[in-house]
Amino acid sequence: MSKSIKVTGMHTLLYVYNGFVIFILTAFMCMTQDKIVQSMVARSFLEDAISVPTSSATMFYTAIFLFGALIFISRLYRKNEHKYFKYVLLALEIIVCMFLLRNLNLSYDGLVLLVVADLMYRYHGHYQEITLLAAMILLYFIANYNMAIFQTKIISFSAYVSYYNVTTQAIILALRNTFYSINIVLFVFYLVMLIKNTHEEKERIRLLNEQLEEANQRLLAYAIESEQIAETRERNRLAREIHDTLGHALTGIIAGLDACIMTLDIAPEITKKQLNKIRDTAKKGIVDVRRSVKKLRPDDLEKLPFQEALRQMTKNYSESSGMEITFDIFSWSDNLRQDQEDVIYRVLQESLTNANRHGHATKVKITIGGDEKYLIIVIADNGEGCEDVKQGFGLRHMRERLELLHGTVHYWSDAGFIVEAMIPLNQGGKNNDKNFDS
Repeated sequence: MSKSIKVTGMHTLLYVYNGFVIFILTAFMCMTQDKIVQSMVARSFLEDAISVPTSSATMFYTAIFLFGALIFISRLYRKNEHKYFKYVLLALEIIVCMFLLRNLNLSYDGLVLLVVADLMYRYHGHYQEITLLAAMILLYFIANYNMAIFQTKIISFSAYVSYYNVTTQAIILALRNTFYSINIVLFVFYLVMLIKNTHEEKERIRLLNEQLEEANQRLLAYAIESEQIAETRERNRLAREIHDTLGHALTGIIAGLDACIMTLDIAPEITKKQLNKIRDTAKKGIVDVRRSVKKLRPDDLEKLPFQEALRQMTKNYSESSGMEITFDIFSWSDNLRQDQEDVIYRVLQESLTNANRHGHATKVKITIGGDEKYLIIVIADNGEGCEDVKQGFGLRHMRERLELLHGTVHYWSDAGFIVEAMIPLNQGGKNNDKNFDS
């Protein structure tokens, strides 16, 4: 769990403050020890002391070294992520703390709070406050036990204070008590900030979890909606494909059979040829249905160049239905995409089917032209037409196909029925002026 800048700064302040206290107390004992030697009262001082003190320089530099080691180990302990090595570092930190207390002649045990602060800095359990209390009691017990062992080898702080007069002694003891109090206040403030940071982090994680859950719910709803949209699109696609392929083929077959009924008695040979053509149309219709279900292109588009596929489709329909179909191509793009070719093919297919089924047309003229930006297709028949055009299944799907390409379709009656489709082109191709009949 990450710590805020305030918590980290407060932890650093604890070490800075305790370093300052250690420096002041060590300097006081060293200075007092030097004064005792210079004032020639060392004999009486040693009589009150339990053991011979170390030299002032040794005491001072040892305190500096041990506190530096404590800072180094503390930093390693707070940064180390190894599961077990951190316990080794904590043990070393406790040992160094004990020796530092020994070097200070047990004059300041606020250092124990530094070890507790490090312990709580790394602890993130559910019972943080209880663990803190237990750790403090345990560390103070260890400190007192070890200090009891060192007790016979140290000179008490009161022995150094006794060198001064009563007024000075009161001031020194008051200062030391103030150091204790400030250290406890800083530690408690650090503890409050640490617990607050922990609670804020838990609250932040809770809010993030709620946001994540809400996002998951939205994604789930979006996935369900996307799946439904995909299913609807697929149903519409299959409906368009089956309508275009089956409708186109069956309309041609019906028209051809009607012609066969009329010629059966008077021209059997012509009827036989017409039936063969109807059979071929039915076969192609079956192939197209299979390819539509598999989301493939019509068979002619798979095997033939696009213009040749259009000629073949119109020729087959003309032969099976008996309609006369002509082409006038004034311009043509050589860079049509596959989806554009598919739509053009289906628009022509649906228009021919409607001309035969609804208009009972005998002639259909297909005109294709445009420029580098647009391709315009006009299909005009001589059928019955319709003053009030109602958009049925075929016209609606024709519009849907063109809208997928950002194209448009318009239709009206004028001595028959006229369909005009416009498809935007991404890039202009070469314009080939051609005229052919099929």
